[in-house]
Amino acid sequence: MQNMASRQVKLLNLAKVKNHHVNNNHYGEIEEIEVEVEKNFLLDLDRIQTPSSSSRSSLVVAVKKLEYGHSRPLTLLSQKEFFNEVIALTHIRHRNIVKLHGFCSHLRHSFLIYEYHEKGSLSSKLKNDQEARELDWMKRVNIIRGVADGLSYMHSETFPPIVHRDISTKNILLDSNYEACISDFGTAKLLEQDSSNWTVLAGTFGYVAPEFAYTMKVTEKSDVYSFGVLVIETIKGRHPGNLTLCLSSPAKRAEVALEDVLDERLQPPPTQTLDQLVHILKLAVACLHENPQSRPTMKDVSQILSTIINATK
Repeated sequence: MQNMASRQVKLLNLAKVKNHHVNNNHYGEIEEIEVEVEKNFLLDLDRIQTPSSSSRSSLVVAVKKLEYGHSRPLTLLSQKEFFNEVIALTHIRHRNIVKLHGFCSHLRHSFLIYEYHEKGSLSSKLKNDQEARELDWMKRVNIIRGVADGLSYMHSETFPPIVHRDISTKNILLDSNYEACISDFGTAKLLEQDSSNWTVLAGTFGYVAPEFAYTMKVTEKSDVYSFGVLVIETIKGRHPGNLTLCLSSPAKRAEVALEDVLDERLQPPPTQTLDQLVHILKLAVACLHENPQSRPTMKDVSQILSTIINATK
């Protein structure tokens, strides 16, 4: 890592922390992987080729580079976020959660090596009119289902449960088949049963649950609220803004027309698809409930979505 002139970076393979190898060796084996970083490495996310020790084939991966200096000093918080992501992703392995292949920690540079998702983030797709039109209604329904399945796994099938705390369209990556993958676990928190689970505020403005105005206690229901916002944004094509407040208020909800929450860049959905979207929007509204205890669990959401989607097949 210190000899950057050679453009070779030593990565600690996640076999040491119970994850899979870049070159598909068996679990539990420990080795170092040499990764050649592209010369013009300017973006946080870029592509590199990882030579495999077992074959000449290469794997395209995404690199998140954290560079520390005068403009961004190395702090305890930045170190905590880095290792939060490593620890969280070594606890989980799910098709809708980004795979972490390896990492490298250094005083000047830190790297996280992920699987590469060629379609980029859901946020970037929705902001581009042409690419948004490629996200037809069925693709969007499938993306919503994928995010729900990933969150359900994190909340219900890992121990301790993992709360992401920053669910938003910018942290949902899409593969070549538009399958959704939850990413960016820098603010994730493992919920310990014998802990109060109090924390500082984290998340993206417009997705943070309203209870953080009066409590800093982390629960899975904060992710549920953020998911509700994400669902509406995915169907509407842009962040709902103040529409979120209207939908979360029974008194104002009746004033919202269905056309207000459908992306006008797409053709109107056929009747069967429209029925699906209406049911999904109702589920999203339940996720936005002001009272965290009244929101459904992500396990319930995932199961309900499966029922809605399978009912129309």
